[in-house]
Amino acid sequence: MRVLILGGNGFVGAAVARSLAARGFSIVALARDTKVASRRYPDFGWVQADIASLSRPEDWRFLLSGIDAVVNCAGALQDGPRDNVAALQYVAMKALYQAAAPSLRMFVQISARTDGVASENPFLASKRQADAALEASGLPFVILRPAVIVGRTAYGGSALLRALAAFPLVTPLVLGQSPMQFVSLDDVAETVFDALSGNIPIGSDLDLAAPQTLSLADAVAIHRRWLGLTPARTLDLPGVFARLTAHAADMLGRLGWRSPLRSTALEVAAGGVIGHAVDLGRRFGSLDETLSANPAGVQDFWFARLYLLKPLTFAALCLFWLLSGIVALLRFDASSAHLVSAGAPAAIAPAITLVTSLADIALGLGVAYRRYAGLALKGMIALSLAYLATATVLSPHLWTDPLGPLVKVLPSIVLALVALAILDER
Repeated sequence: MRVLILGGNGFVGAAVARSLAARGFSIVALARDTKVASRRYPDFGWVQADIASLSRPEDWRFLLSGIDAVVNCAGALQDGPRDNVAALQYVAMKALYQAAAPSLRMFVQISARTDGVASENPFLASKRQADAALEASGLPFVILRPAVIVGRTAYGGSALLRALAAFPLVTPLVLGQSPMQFVSLDDVAETVFDALSGNIPIGSDLDLAAPQTLSLADAVAIHRRWLGLTPARTLDLPGVFARLTAHAADMLGRLGWRSPLRSTALEVAAGGVIGHAVDLGRRFGSLDETLSANPAGVQDFWFARLYLLKPLTFAALCLFWLLSGIVALLRFDASSAHLVSAGAPAAIAPAITLVTSLADIALGLGVAYRRYAGLALKGMIALSLAYLATATVLSPHLWTDPLGPLVKVLPSIVLALVALAILDER
């Protein structure tokens, strides 16, 4: 069977693709960016496309050529520069159903529980619309609604759980008593296989969750134990902190950063993430069992701690470069005079001051935008090295200056290298 995986390089999509490929399925994986994924999984057929732009049935027909089944693992939590929730989760899916109706043998939809207090949220509302359209399409389908998915790797909410678990001294929590159920990534992939193999009746709409219900605080404590850390006291934060955090995360979302603390995630978490038990002839592993089956290594601890430090790292670089440029402009004459005293020609010192100040500001702004962050970080490193080289030629004595104006540039280069190393989200 030839299967098209939508969101094939995502947290769920990649796991489903690997599981099906290991069972002999032929995999075609669709993703918006396939450069890295195609190197990681060279045995898959890769198709690069932005699902949100595939709004008409004819946009899908060439992608469905020779395809027997589709597994939809694509989704977006909230609108942003890179994401249009309604276009991705409903409009494109409705067009896909129309294009696939004549010949598709199975459509497996990875959806979510769309009822509860956050049911009218655009994320859940568009999921619900897509599910209803699928049911009315005439396609043979199975809808799967996983609880919180936990696997060997982590992304989004599961990454946040690890980060909270690694928080030093205390565990700060909002909505710490919210009920949550979990399902392992392997169990989700296994259920997709069952659906494609005919082991699940066509038209099934199933919640996927281990029977155990935990509070968020309990789930974080289990992750902390998995990381090998001693128990920590929970610090319950007031609701206003959640609103402020969500507001800040939403602002970052407009800059392209996909934080799991955006308002959609907190709204869903406030109502709990639980499902109804289903009998598929096998037992879903609990959170403890899932984590125990994948023992934590030092790389997991590094990831958890770096996940906490990542926003601080980027904020520090952004402010450092912005302030460097702004201060130089505000004290323009003094800055130009300083360049002259360092050996720069007096005739061009003002021009150098202006250009370098604007360059600093541009790089500071650039690193704040996810789309340009990688380029800005490389620019920071290159410009820092250029500053050091120029200063070494013109004023080598600055290396031994008691205030260390050149020596202090070196840590900023290292910080930019660290930021570049942890930039990718998946």
